Amino acid sequence: MRIVYFDCFAGVSGDMIIGALIGLGVDFESLTRQLSLLGLRSYRLDRHQVKRNGIAAIKFDVEVDQREQPSRKLADVSKLISDSALSDRVKSLSVRVFERLAEAEARVHGTTRDEVHFHEVGAVDSIIDTVGAMIGFELLGIERFFCSPLRLGSGFVETQHGRLPVPAPATAELLKNVPAYSGDLEGEFVTPTGAAIVTTLCEEFRAMPLMMVDCVGYGAGTRDPKGFPNALRLFVGELEEPSNRSGSLSSSSQIETLMIIETNIDDMNPQAYGFVMERAFELGALDVFMVPSQMKKDRPGVLLTVLSKPETADAITGMLLLQTTTLGVRYYEAKRRTLERVIETIDTEYGPVRIKVARDGARTLHFQPEYDDCAQLSVESGATLLEVQAAANAAYRDKLKARRTTGETDG
Repeated sequence: MRIVYFDCFAGVSGDMIIGALIGLGVDFESLTRQLSLLGLRSYRLDRHQVKRNGIAAIKFDVEVDQREQPSRKLADVSKLISDSALSDRVKSLSVRVFERLAEAEARVHGTTRDEVHFHEVGAVDSIIDTVGAMIGFELLGIERFFCSPLRLGSGFVETQHGRLPVPAPATAELLKNVPAYSGDLEGEFVTPTGAAIVTTLCEEFRAMPLMMVDCVGYGAGTRDPKGFPNALRLFVGELEEPSNRSGSLSSSSQIETLMIIETNIDDMNPQAYGFVMERAFELGALDVFMVPSQMKKDRPGVLLTVLSKPETADAITGMLLLQTTTLGVRYYEAKRRTLERVIETIDTEYGPVRIKVARDGARTLHFQPEYDDCAQLSVESGATLLEVQAAANAAYRDKLKARRTTGETDG
């Protein structure tokens, strides 16, 4: 499993990430060609080697003719990225970064993410930094991301909105639940773009995990304070996983960011819950469940929870406010780790049954016959549902044994 570790002893910014990626071996010409697929105009890219406290690092620069650039909102940036010929993974991750930026700016300015006018974060250099980082990580084959605690700095920074404290308010919003510290030097060490990239990609902020390091790259910051190496260090290598003989999972399981949307209700007709659940699934919900709860004044109520992808959270939240009696909805990000899931078909004495199989790499961890198939065969054959399910389980176990006997993997 190929990973990258962000060593943010001097913070992190978009240009520092690109510089470090070039230092790791990402070809500048390949990066430039892919970035040209965005169709942006009136900018020029440059990179050169500098030294930061004696350490050779790559300084990446984007020179932009600001007179040629339109004002952009989230929808404009998302469309620019989504309409390009870049890979689906690069586009998806890049849009997620800008969605997080927009949500942070919206909370700071008391508006919605769709109404936020990007200034620093929406300028061409931030689009280049964000999309370029995703291109670089794809070129290096990075699958998982880890990060150190973040050095933020202190003092004030000049922005489009005037003089603001460090970290800038949008950066502070993005760093909720992330370990961070000020350090002993004044200045902005974590920019909104840098914060959005690492908090979107990285699953943990901690000391470096056990890894076999292949290469190290340094990306230089703009400032060069005396006696301090203002650079971002990226380690790339293979994650050393513990043996599975203890029953632990390998790194093949996937980690993704989801939204949990929930509300407590104690005054709604129970008939409406089924309708609300159906509407949530139609809007893209991954799961919907209700838990009985005891609410104020000893009223019996329901905790209604919806699990969704970030891109469908707004629509589901709006539906809950419209279709239920609630006066407010809570939502927050959560990490989900999932196993690989595949569907196989097995022949039984009653007929074919689909089997839902959960795998961790080459290992089959558990499996379950598809209920609808078993129910239909029960009706058609006259056998009980339990008999059909037992036959399907036995047939699939025999199939697994045969594979292992011949040396095949479970997959």
